[in-house]
Amino acid sequence: MTSTWTLSDDQRTEMHDLYRHLHAHPELSMQEHRTAELIEAALSELEIESLRCGGTGVVGILRNGDGPVIGFRADTDGLPIQEDTGAEYASTDTGALEDGTEVPVMHGCGHDTHITALLTAARALVRMREQWSGTVVLMFQPGEETAAGSRAMVDDGLWDRAPKPEVIYGQHVMPGISGTVRLTAGPVMSYADSWRVTLHGRQSHGSQPENSVDPIVLGAHIVTRLQTVVSREISALQSAVVTVGTFHAGLKENIIPATAEFTLNIRSLDDKVREPVLAAVRRIISAEAAASGAPEPEIEELYRFPHNLNDIDETEALREHMVETLGEDKVITGKPFMGSEDFGTLAESVGVPSVFWFFGGFTEEQMAADDVPVNHSPQFLPVMEPTLSTGYAAVMTAVLSKLSTSS
Repeated sequence: MTSTWTLSDDQRTEMHDLYRHLHAHPELSMQEHRTAELIEAALSELEIESLRCGGTGVVGILRNGDGPVIGFRADTDGLPIQEDTGAEYASTDTGALEDGTEVPVMHGCGHDTHITALLTAARALVRMREQWSGTVVLMFQPGEETAAGSRAMVDDGLWDRAPKPEVIYGQHVMPGISGTVRLTAGPVMSYADSWRVTLHGRQSHGSQPENSVDPIVLGAHIVTRLQTVVSREISALQSAVVTVGTFHAGLKENIIPATAEFTLNIRSLDDKVREPVLAAVRRIISAEAAASGAPEPEIEELYRFPHNLNDIDETEALREHMVETLGEDKVITGKPFMGSEDFGTLAESVGVPSVFWFFGGFTEEQMAADDVPVNHSPQFLPVMEPTLSTGYAAVMTAVLSKLSTSS
């Protein structure tokens, strides 16, 4: 690790304390009020100008003379999960869903490590101003889990209020050996389209099915038929996932209900697959309704995660710098994930390249076990080191690969 930004023992302790605090006090998507205030206070202490953007989003603008403008994003929201890690700094906080339901909240996807790495890097960049020149746009983005945050920041005039970067970086902790990073050139994460489908039938007594149009039977045919979209309508060399995640209908066993409702999650890695898959799903829903003599179903788009595409040239250039910093054995060439992220919106909205990577959060022994906790698990708790130091080193490597003026 480059000596000029290696953390001292006190600085490492400060980083660990920040992480513990963030982990213990997560907030739900688009409700990250305390987190935003903490970030603003930290930036103010460093004399970095900041602005609110997208509600609970915070943007820091670290200017240091002439030079390139680089963007870096960290997401800030937690999840409605009851933490079960046993950590002394485990969250006991609660939050409220949109309908007012009180729920436990946990940093079950590691966004606390992302905030910690970027704020620690901001402190280091301020300390070593004489060694670089340019501007760093520090984006602390809310609402990644709901795909609302990046769009909210863009719609709130992010690129009218902050300098336009030439490249945007981001990272995410994942199950993987702590101390390693995983870089993928090209598609790195998938589109995700989520829909709510309402089926309309005709209600009747359970003993008189001839007087009904049964939306449960209709829904069963749709759910079964949807399984053929991936297996029979796209090439085996392409990737897509169609998942029916919920199905609700009826109130009593002897009443054929008037309606049924299910939700869908549809994932793909590129437009050439996404468009025909979405069209096939719509066709099947409509055709099965017609076959049942039911009205046209209602399809409501809940949210869409954008494509997450790593620029090939920028990725390969960064890979060389990561190898220099971490060592060749610590930089892994990965395949795309079918998970999704709204990071891509930030670069897409301003027409610049982006690079997004993953860093490991678990020991070799944990990774060798069958039950390593995955993101969104109540047991998800990355080991603190070398996870945090690697996340910090990755931020510094990316930023200084563009801005460094001395070794």
